[in-house]
Amino acid sequence: MKAVSFLFLLQLTSIFIFSQSQSIVSQPQVLESKDFSNIQNVGSCSFTVVIKTSCSSVSFTRDQISLVFGDAYGNQVYAPRIDDPSTRTFERCSTDTFQVNGPCTYQICHVAVYRTGMDGWKPESIKIYGYNSSPVMFYYNAFVPSGVWFGYDYCSRPAQSAPLLPSNGKLFLTAIPGFLLNALV
Repeated sequence: MKAVSFLFLLQLTSIFIFSQSQSIVSQPQVLESKDFSNIQNVGSCSFTVVIKTSCSSVSFTRDQISLVFGDAYGNQVYAPRIDDPSTRTFERCSTDTFQVNGPCTYQICHVAVYRTGMDGWKPESIKIYGYNSSPVMFYYNAFVPSGVWFGYDYCSRPAQSAPLLPSNGKLFLTAIPGFLLNALV
């Protein structure tokens, strides 16, 4: 009976610990080693990109904004000139949604924006929905420097440490208690 109580307590502890969402907080970086110049948007997949502009950004921007994202297998989607000052795109505190077509991807693990102009722009977040991947959110909350690709590249990280995968703990809830039960028997 003592062993059953111990196992029950151990399972409750593992449920609490592993069901808590863990995220790695990092800042976007200038992606100097990436070459996005030869991207060809040949493909038949559609993506929805939701970009939230920070409330601490400039009131509006006339800058030219381009976007690129992709997976660990080299499939990349390029969206040139997603800006449109005539429609008030990227105003302070706004959320803009874009439909982007490009090659099909697996789990999206990198995103970068390119800005040219004098106004400046500070995205809060970029969320990408794709056909073959879970939705992924990249938190910026930083002004995008002009003339460089600026973003995140998690493609070279091991899958279990990347903050892009859902972290609801379901895998751990089944794997950890089973492992511990086998070790105790």
